[in-house]
Amino acid sequence: MDNLLDLMICRVPMLKANERVELIKKFDKEDDFSILTIRDIENLVGRVIEKAPFKMSAIRAMAEKDAEKAKKLGIRVVSWREEGYPPLLREIYDPPALLFFRGALPDPVKPVAAVVGTRKPSSQGAKRAFEIGRELGKAGIPVVSGLALGIDSMAHRGNIEALSPTVAVLGSSPDMVYPVANRFLAKRILDTGGAIVSEYPPGTSPRKWNFPERNRIISAFARGTIIVEAPEKSGALITARFALEQNRDLWVDKEGIASARSAGTARLAKDGALVLSSVKDILSEWRLEGTPSEIKMEQSDAAGLASSMAGYLGIKL
Repeated sequence: MDNLLDLMICRVPMLKANERVELIKKFDKEDDFSILTIRDIENLVGRVIEKAPFKMSAIRAMAEKDAEKAKKLGIRVVSWREEGYPPLLREIYDPPALLFFRGALPDPVKPVAAVVGTRKPSSQGAKRAFEIGRELGKAGIPVVSGLALGIDSMAHRGNIEALSPTVAVLGSSPDMVYPVANRFLAKRILDTGGAIVSEYPPGTSPRKWNFPERNRIISAFARGTIIVEAPEKSGALITARFALEQNRDLWVDKEGIASARSAGTARLAKDGALVLSSVKDILSEWRLEGTPSEIKMEQSDAAGLASSMAGYLGIKL
């Protein structure tokens, strides 16, 4: 990205993701944006921005620092307004205005599957996550997940085993891999052609409220989300909710349903989620034909499932 405008927009405090995108739509010249006050921005987004005093000169300085640090660390930046922005992310209600990433984003014309679950899986759950990741990779389908311990890590590892370009979405910036124990796994992801992705600029440490936010990006990258093993209060259920809001397919692993650590997974199955017996079920449902290199993505409609499960997941459709 040659100019600082979008980096400046992303440094204005206390804005929602969709509000940042609206500002990107409204401005294409840095000079026009640089003269705004907080009152101007409040008028543009249609609400009062609490606790957000700022000077545009300071916003510009932070944006310049972000650009410099990203270049130094080999972090690439793509804006919502640019052609290289992932098209599936562009279509959701609250897409990230910017993506910061290392590696290569997935091919936009081929399907991606999200695989998520608890950080403390059973041994069988961990094994299933690895197997699902590997079989998806053999079918030419990259896995997107959150690089967390447990199910996420095992799904990434299985995908890597099949030499598939798996994608990790972080709740910190791409240079602040979390958890630290997965730094070697992050390196393997990059070595096999995958990506480490975030909506947060360089130097952003992990914060607990970032992780629910990043879950919407995990589900948005994918045509469907697979919940392997998740208790009632698992963060994976947040990803399931986002998947339905985004009109994506939602699957629960058949073996995970019976696990003592899968009360949330079992409830999703009871309320109508598709039950995954093997990766062949996904290939059949998505009507994927040909060799992995020939697989293309078709449109799917998860509206019926979304309606049947909205009550449990607490969403309004």
